[in-house]
Amino acid sequence: MSFTTVHWLDVFTRQLYFSILAESINNCRKEKGMEVLAYCLMSNHVHLFFRSVNGDPSGLLRDFKGFTARELIKAIKENPQESRKEWMLRIMERAGKQKSNVIKRQFWQQHNKPIELWSGKVIKQKMEYIHKNPVVQGFVTDPVDWKYSSARNYADDETVLKIDKIGMYLEIMEL
Repeated sequence: MSFTTVHWLDVFTRQLYFSILAESINNCRKEKGMEVLAYCLMSNHVHLFFRSVNGDPSGLLRDFKGFTARELIKAIKENPQESRKEWMLRIMERAGKQKSNVIKRQFWQQHNKPIELWSGKVIKQKMEYIHKNPVVQGFVTDPVDWKYSSARNYADDETVLKIDKIGMYLEIMEL
């Protein structure tokens, strides 16, 4: 699943905002039955390979996006060091006015890009794509150097987020 901020706003340029995403993912793992297989958090979008053990991936994603939107907007509003605060909030407010189901501000674009992972070959292809995303964007030269990517997990570094069932997916990656 990939989802993006409205108007591709580069919101995730501060540690605080990445931390909110990471904490929310960890909470969904503990409380909502989310199994995370891979991830890459970029400046304006998120790639997340996950599974809902409760069989409700759309409900899980809805709750995740709603919670993170509220928390991130609050963090932006309250961050005295956020020089782009008024500009970002104005864009989110304008985007919210264009949607009948948004009360005040819209943080995430409403559409997601789900991809069914139906074979080892597809899983490998999509994991390589998301792990190489920071390299393609010019942020790093090696995927494991991007702090907010499960490429690090596959190199035995779980400093940001843990992922689930890593052994099984490592076997698939060898296909």
